[in-house]
Amino acid sequence: MSILLSSLIFTPLLAALAVLLLPARRERPIKALALLGTGAQLLLSLLLYFSFDGSLPANGQQGYQFVEKLNWISFSLGRLGRFQIEYFVGVDGMSVSMVLLTGIVGVIGVISSWTIRQNMKGYFLLYLLLMTSVMGCFLALDFFLFYLFFEFMLLPMYFLIGIWGGPKREYAAIKFFIYTLVGSLFILLVMIGLYTSVIDPAATALQMGLVEAGSPVSEQVIRQVQQLLQQNLIEGTDLVRTFSIPAMMEAANFVPGSLLHVLSGVMLWDLPLRFISFLLLFAGFAIKVPSVPVHTWLPDAHVEAPTPISVLLAAVLLKVGGYGLIRIVYPIFPDAGAYFSVLVGGLGVLSIIYGALCALAMNDLKKLIAYSSVSHMGFVLLGLASLTTEGVNGAVYMMFSHGLISAMLFLVVGVIYDRAHNRMILNFRGLASKMPAYTSLVVIAFFASLGLPGFSGFISELLVLVGSFSAPDTTQMLPRWLTIIAVFGLLLAAAYYLWALQRMFFGKYWIFPELRQKALMADLNLREYLMLVPLALLALLFGIFPHLLLDKIGLTVHGFTELVLQQGQEQLQALGFIIFD
Repeated sequence: MSILLSSLIFTPLLAALAVLLLPARRERPIKALALLGTGAQLLLSLLLYFSFDGSLPANGQQGYQFVEKLNWISFSLGRLGRFQIEYFVGVDGMSVSMVLLTGIVGVIGVISSWTIRQNMKGYFLLYLLLMTSVMGCFLALDFFLFYLFFEFMLLPMYFLIGIWGGPKREYAAIKFFIYTLVGSLFILLVMIGLYTSVIDPAATALQMGLVEAGSPVSEQVIRQVQQLLQQNLIEGTDLVRTFSIPAMMEAANFVPGSLLHVLSGVMLWDLPLRFISFLLLFAGFAIKVPSVPVHTWLPDAHVEAPTPISVLLAAVLLKVGGYGLIRIVYPIFPDAGAYFSVLVGGLGVLSIIYGALCALAMNDLKKLIAYSSVSHMGFVLLGLASLTTEGVNGAVYMMFSHGLISAMLFLVVGVIYDRAHNRMILNFRGLASKMPAYTSLVVIAFFASLGLPGFSGFISELLVLVGSFSAPDTTQMLPRWLTIIAVFGLLLAAAYYLWALQRMFFGKYWIFPELRQKALMADLNLREYLMLVPLALLALLFGIFPHLLLDKIGLTVHGFTELVLQQGQEQLQALGFIIFD
């Protein structure tokens, strides 16, 4: 069995253990180990990306590659069956893009962290633990394992903001922690409900004696177990309940009469309990995206976090929320996903417009970029709600593209803050004459983010808009007026970026008088080139050659949309809801 995915997850953890053994005064070896750990993770992610075969079918469990599956916790519950948690990791088109993004941003973040002076050992320990947790989220196929990694991200991020952040770091860290913890509790409630409702047909076949231990379980035997389950012909002691996400994606694995079975009849507030569960899961992950109105923790966290942590937060951690919606929420509750498509698409459009308007009103450059992240992640919700192949491709592409571009945006803010210890747009003018190389990269970052053709941001926005605009004719999911409103978000993005660019970089050089004695507005150094140039080239590369990513994710997205639409239609009709023609 390949251990490539385990190596991807735990390589930073091994580096963290090595850092732990070093004295705090050994700063250079600590930095070297952090770079070595994330560098090895990047090399492994590149190996995975180039080894992943995007032409293989992406239906069911067979759609995952490099699968590692080991029985972790298993014991009998008597008449309630068998308790089972697995170490179950795998990769498909959606996760391979996020793995590559995490590897790239992890190394950039370490290089950006070179200027950290306070308690460097503790900082890099937490940084490496965070990289392990994020990578684990993108590779876990067991819901319990995913939840462990998802929860463990909280602690490193809380301390990285709370200790190394700005003047209001404690407030920002607590706000981040409380918001995310509340979302995690919603996810935990639904995860428990799913566990009590879903069985592992292969393990149940083994428990029933239909196959011998160690023998492969055929598709025919799995179908036989599922039929017996739906006919209530399996003894309770033989049921092996599971946290497996692929098992939860098949309606035939739900125990008849269980809380979350399609025909359980359990209602809450005049809605099936499955719909309520969808809303709870959606809320839990929407906080992480973040979506309006549960976005208010993000600007505070970004403003107070040190630059490398803002990079990680915007480029990678926000993507865990979008990834959770695609990996868990929609495939497990396709009926509710179809039913609430207008709600999800509407929140996406609200995030696009509201985030852009807030960005337009900001004088703090870092806050402007933070609100632009809220706006751009709204496109992820809009594309996902359309349930078209183009829209979902665009949503996944947007997460990858925004990860690269937002990392670059927060790094360019860090450059000016390192020199002037100030980020106010109105305190600077004409920086192009003093910092021409820096200005060139700022222009690239701004235009890439607002969706200029030739950059990856344009491809993602185009796919989302095409998919959502065609949804009324193809999937009957979204009204066309939502897409029309979303287009105005692109105009607003151009407005706030061009305003900031014109105000800060063009005209005669001027800097706020109180900053003149302290600010040394020198152009980029070698370390800053190493951070910014690769991101600019990648944004350009994936903008000119989008097939580099689309070929990897295409079949997975197609399988995802087919599964959600087909099962969603069948389950809604079984419940008496008709939204399809």
